[in-house]
Parts: sequence; structure tokens; C-alpha cells
Amino acid sequence: MTGTKPPSAVPPIDRLLGVMARLRDPDGGCEWDLAQDFATIAPYTIEEAYEVADAIAGGDPAEICDELGDLLLQVVFHSQIATDRGLFGFDDVATAISDKMERRHPHIFGDTRTDDVRIQWEAIKAAERAADGSGSALDGVALSLPALLRAQKLQGRAARVGFDWPDADGPRAKIAEELDEVAAAPDDEARAEEIGDLLFAVVNYARHLGVDAEGALRAANDKFARRFHGVEERAGPDIATLPLDTLEAHWQAVKASERAP
Repeated sequence: MTGTKPPSAVPPIDRLLGVMARLRDPDGGCEWDLAQDFATIAPYTIEEAYEVADAIAGGDPAEICDELGDLLLQVVFHSQIATDRGLFGFDDVATAISDKMERRHPHIFGDTRTDDVRIQWEAIKAAERAADGSGSALDGVALSLPALLRAQKLQGRAARVGFDWPDADGPRAKIAEELDEVAAAPDDEARAEEIGDLLFAVVNYARHLGVDAEGALRAANDKFARRFHGVEERAGPDIATLPLDTLEAHWQAVKASERAP
């Protein structure tokens, strides 16, 4: 992964910062890079984070390394935009996260000892939110998170202050209730709202069972895509003309082939 280039005397992070500064230089920089701002780069940042996750799932160290580099570039890009505007720089970003990690791990970097690191972590985060003037337990859950992940985080935050079902029976019953409400919805707008409530209840049920809803759905998506590709291979180019019972037979055959030793 290190390639064949001779080592540079410049530390890699300094080299990367220099590359981005040059790209953003009004005097001869890249036109596209100069035209970007926080908002236009944000979608790329999210996309790169997902590509890191995909690379990790693929298990190829070289691919993981490459995608982590793309993600790091996003941090450097945002930092350079901030530098250009006189707001902050990369060193400020690195210092802030280092300070935060040391502050949130007093049992490692300080003299504090605890029997429950998780409770200590949440107490420190709550104190940070209070210092920032954030009074709600839900503050800090990003709006841009995937919907299932955000639902799980919102529920978890509410649970920390006691607003939660005592066990999985509550959300399971809620799923049945929401299904009835979907069926009884009088129009498309009401039906969409009830479907949202149903999905929220399913996430809650998953959380109580210790299942990551976002990861579970991602795995289900991958499984469906893999099996449907198998159906396409079995059905051939005329798949769209085949009756549903034939397609279902192909689907069951693909499932059976996955279970076969």
C-alpha cells in the first residue's frame, strides 16, 4: 500500500494540507475546488463515510486504506475552506477532538476511576451539552443521519432519562397497533404518517432486542440484491415476461442454493 515512491521529508499530513491549500489558492488553484463551500462539500463527506463502511464490509485492507484517505480529504477540504474564511484551521480541528477525547476519558488520561465507563461517558457528554446551553436529551442527534439510525439514537437518548418501554413486549405490541392504524388510514397523507410510526416502532423493537436496525436493514438489502441477481440469472433476458409464480419458484431455488452445504 506504500507504493514505489521514495519517502518524502514532508510528513504525510503536511503534504496533504499543502495539496489542498494549493488547490484552493486563488492564484492558479483548481477552479472546481475554489468554487466549493461547506454546503456543497457536505454530500461528498457523507458519501465518503459510506464508502469507508462498504470497504470495511468488503474486507480489503488496500481498499479500506484508499477510502479512509478519501474521507480524510473531506476533513482537510472543510478545514481549508474555514481557513480561507478566517474561521479555524486543521490544527484547530485536531486539537479540539484531542481535547474532547482526553476530557471524555478521565479514567485513561486523568486520575478518575470508574466501574462503568459508559455511564461516565454519558454524564460527561450531558455536562458538555449543558455547558453549550443544550437542555434536551435529544440535542446533538444529527438531522442528516439515515432515518433508521436517527430513530434508534433518538429512542436511546429518551431511554436514558427513563422514557422507554420496560421490555421488548411494549414495542412489539406497538407494531401491531401501528399496523392496524396503517390499515385504517383514510388517505395517502395519513397512511404515510402511519407508515412512519410503524417504522419507528420496528426500530424501537429492534433496539430492545439489541439489534442495530440500520445494519439489519443494510444486510437485508444486500441479501435481497444478491438473491434477485440469482433470479435474473435463472430467468434470463425474458424475466419481465414471466409469471409471478415462476419468479417465485426461481426465488425459492436461489434461497435453497444458499442453504445448501
